[in-house]
Amino acid sequence: MSRLSIEWRRSRRCDSNTCVEVASVGGAIAMRDGKEPEGNILIFSRADWTAFVTGVRAGEFDAR
Repeated sequence: MSRLSIEWRRSRRCDSNTCVEVASVGGAIAMRDGKEPEGNILIFSRADWTAFVTGVRAGEFDAR
């Protein structure tokens, strides 16, 4: 899959290019740095992504 054919999304709260962007790619989730769209892309399985999002919503990664 070409980088050009990936539909990247970012949070509606993001008002600049300093946010991460995510995309659905086949059966996985891709993530990249919005500041460097030609930089590295991280790929996560859907199960790993779901576990991460669940942890974020539960405050698992909040600074204490």
